Amino acid sequence: MPSNELQSPTSEMVLLTPSSDNPPSIVPAAGASAAVKDPQREGSAESDSSRVVMKKQLGLLEGVAIILGIIFGSGIFVSPKGVLREVESVGASLVIWVLCGLLSMIGALCYAELGTAIPKSGGDYAYIFEAYGSLPAFLYLWDAMMIFVPTTNAIMGLTFASYVLEPFFDSACEIPKIALQLLAAVTICFLTYLNSYYMKVTTKMQNIIMFTKIAALVLIIIVGLVWMLMGHVENFDKPFENTQTDPGKLSVAFYSGIFSYAGWNYLNFMTEELRDPYRNLPRAIYISLPLVTGIYVLANMAYLAVLSPSEMLASNAIAVTFGNKILGGFSLIIPVMVAISAFGGLSVHIMTSSRMCFVGARNGHMPAILSHISVKSYTPLPSLVFLCFLSIVMLVVSDVYVLITYSSIVESFFIMLSVSAVLYFRYTRPCMERPIKVSLWIPAVFVVVCAFLVVVPIYVAPYEVGMGVLITLIGIPFYYVGVVWQNKPKWVQHTIDSLTYTCQKLFLSAKEQKED
Repeated sequence: MPSNELQSPTSEMVLLTPSSDNPPSIVPAAGASAAVKDPQREGSAESDSSRVVMKKQLGLLEGVAIILGIIFGSGIFVSPKGVLREVESVGASLVIWVLCGLLSMIGALCYAELGTAIPKSGGDYAYIFEAYGSLPAFLYLWDAMMIFVPTTNAIMGLTFASYVLEPFFDSACEIPKIALQLLAAVTICFLTYLNSYYMKVTTKMQNIIMFTKIAALVLIIIVGLVWMLMGHVENFDKPFENTQTDPGKLSVAFYSGIFSYAGWNYLNFMTEELRDPYRNLPRAIYISLPLVTGIYVLANMAYLAVLSPSEMLASNAIAVTFGNKILGGFSLIIPVMVAISAFGGLSVHIMTSSRMCFVGARNGHMPAILSHISVKSYTPLPSLVFLCFLSIVMLVVSDVYVLITYSSIVESFFIMLSVSAVLYFRYTRPCMERPIKVSLWIPAVFVVVCAFLVVVPIYVAPYEVGMGVLITLIGIPFYYVGVVWQNKPKWVQHTIDSLTYTCQKLFLSAKEQKED
């Protein structure tokens, strides 16, 4: 078979030309293992240095930073008022924050079992695929890649841009939409580049940002506690007065709280890159979730001590309003912290979500090129670029917030499906190796509560739920055309192979080389 030779400064590689019988791939040429080593390559062991595979370079600290980086996005600083708006009382809102934290910890324990029993990257996608097969996994991937991931990236980018640009505009002047979109796009592209070529730099940056976020929240908590010790506890008089008991409103309040804790499952997207995942995955979860729950509850107590419920509900950025009221000249610290928090959360989200795209392509659910790895940096470069493109597209979609609202209920359903896999595997694979084994009541409680949170919004917001289901069902024809239909016409297969081959050369990427 004819071949074209492509030289790189790191090693000698051969690109095989595309054909319908042999999909294009980059393979090491003879003697390539003795090629000159690139000092920028990030490898974890000498035995892996000659293989094109993502390296195990995440330890316990990086794992904790990933979980906290996602959960401590900008949400706790910007809009933790969703719970209060629904229940209409201070006491009930704090109770729901505690219960949502406990529910998240229960869910995280289930993911600790799943992550150690099925040590594959991809998180929910991998567990649904393993338990329930190809179609449900594809539909989750479809929703994630088309809606969940790019819209979240776009919103995080816009949040960061608004806090960076706000000091340059008068309070009475609205920031131009094009300025927000351009800065958000530049930020997404920059972080994609960083995650593509400088993985070690990215993880170190996330460690630093994690401690910065915790410091900012601890500052808010300390200020709130001092305020209460000075006798300002009037907002906690009759804490349960006027509490809403409508099941629909309570479910929406729980949903808002759970959404704020979202992210505790994101480390499972990168299981294959964790050093000693059987120890570090559960440890990272056990450290992160109690810490998050305690900080969230205390931060909300601090907000409620300084701001009245009406002030909280009227604010578009609660931490900023909090700082302006009580910190005086030091209030500028808060917007800076929010911007840093959004920046770090966006970086973690870009990194982790690309692994789900990569694993989906590895299973044949996405174009083959997305399952390739950069031979220079050992990162899923094509998947990172693909999601960067989709995220920028979402920046110009005026209804990006509406799209994520439509899909949020569906995402909750798939998380429930993932956790139900714990129960399913206990029945179908009782002898499955489980380094961590939780009591059966833990996944059972989580599934029941999630089912309640999925079913009740059908009554409260039927249109939004219907649109989310419709977006999901649209993926079925794509599944049968792209995945099930194998005997495609030769010209179609040749076109696909040619595109894959071109992208390989563009990204200097290769198919993952698994251990024998």
